[in-house]
Amino acid sequence: GIPMKRTWRDVDELALDLIECHPHIDPLSLTLAEVKQIVLALPTFGDDPRAVDDQLLEAIQMAWYDEYEE
Repeated sequence: GIPMKRTWRDVDELALDLIECHPHIDPLSLTLAEVKQIVLALPTFGDDPRAVDDQLLEAIQMAWYDEYEE
């Protein structure tokens, strides 16, 4: 079947996708608006672009940073 597209709530999965697609970007160097644009551009992402708030974007940014640090 078709793999499910990720939503904004899939924070940990998104972090793994982000590190895979952008291994050299320090997530903390980005604004939340930039984080949002990068997530929207992921091939695995399929949620409503408007269905996110800053709190969720910060969670994604921090999870991404945790992966980046490792």
